[in-house]
Amino acid sequence: MVEALRVPERTNVVVIGGGIVGVVTALFLADRGIPVVLCEKGRIAGEQSSRNWGWIRKAGRDPRELQLMIESAAMWKDIAARLGEDIGYGIRGITYLAETDEDLARHEEWLESTRGFAHGSRLLSSQETDDLLKRNDRKFAGALHTASDASAEPALAVPAMARLAARQGATVLENCAVRSVERSGGKVRSVVTEHGEIACETVVLAGGVWSRTFLENLGLSLPQLAVKSSVMRTTPGPEVTAGALGAGRASLRRRQDGGYTIARSGAAEFQLVPAAFRHFRAFLPVLAERWRIMKLRVGPDFFGPLGHQRWKADETTPFEAVRVMDPTPDARLLERVLASAKSLHPRLEGLEIAETWGGLIDVMPDEVPVIDEPPGWDGLVIATGLSGHGFGIGPGVARLVLDRICAEAPMVDMAPFALSRFSGKRAKAEAVA
Repeated sequence: MVEALRVPERTNVVVIGGGIVGVVTALFLADRGIPVVLCEKGRIAGEQSSRNWGWIRKAGRDPRELQLMIESAAMWKDIAARLGEDIGYGIRGITYLAETDEDLARHEEWLESTRGFAHGSRLLSSQETDDLLKRNDRKFAGALHTASDASAEPALAVPAMARLAARQGATVLENCAVRSVERSGGKVRSVVTEHGEIACETVVLAGGVWSRTFLENLGLSLPQLAVKSSVMRTTPGPEVTAGALGAGRASLRRRQDGGYTIARSGAAEFQLVPAAFRHFRAFLPVLAERWRIMKLRVGPDFFGPLGHQRWKADETTPFEAVRVMDPTPDARLLERVLASAKSLHPRLEGLEIAETWGGLIDVMPDEVPVIDEPPGWDGLVIATGLSGHGFGIGPGVARLVLDRICAEAPMVDMAPFALSRFSGKRAKAEAVA
């Protein structure tokens, strides 16, 4: 039984979700002196915002979100300096290694497609890659290197940002699930939480994988699904490089504790719930591209908290039933990934797995976020579908939310993030049966 909280009767903005987007949105609003209440159903950064790799990268970004990420990287530097806490933040560089000439050609193609962006990425030759890794075996054909990319410890960073937001005046509530959004004449007027109603003018939905479930209960459709990723941390070992290293078989980041966070990009389980069948066609391009490394799974979650559910504002919700989603990692996959990491980087031979975990990533069909208001819901801002890029781009997404709330010109073009891009009908949200 969760102890009853005393929620404010009124505020200007309610933010739903205590991940990086929700937390930084609350921080930015508090910086402006705008009353804001952040409601997290479990604990701050309990899910994907503390379970990601810790990369803050411009390298390899989709061109549609690249400028937003460039802006976000600058915000990261500013926020880290304000925290007064060590979150492991540092500009250490991120390098995508190319094992083959085909890998290198893909990196070169990305560079060509992003000419005109100030991302600072460049191609390294085989010799330059050896120099970076302090080896001389010409293991790699080359690499895509971005010296200005950064990293941080996710489990430290977002809670520290929440504490800064609270110092700035935001009200941060944990174990406080929002059950529903109430409106009058198409305009948001309040949220109903498990601990009472909060009157407000604006609601920001930054609920990660829970956003689709929440919106479906309001009669709105969002083609967002969840994929499960598996990650490990290792025992301490020798430094390969201070920055993060990406490769097809294993990607890694050196941690504060001297170990490594290691995972495999794109190797995920596509969680089959009822919504997966409704939106399956939209996701076919992603599945076709990654069919060799992505698994399809129908498990107990088919009718679980992310399944098709309905509730009233006075009823217990899936968000209260599952305070923190803690999926089981794929142990066999991680064993193979560690073996691959050792093959790619022989200095890591003595590493052992110290801990493993799973995380659910909120994915859109085009792997680009949604930052928009659904028609007929004036004052409801959706900020979700970060598709595994959220840790790095989160502050930029929060800034676009702030721009919308304050009716200011957005710092980047908002068209790529429109909800209506998934519908042939202009500005119409599909009602969910």
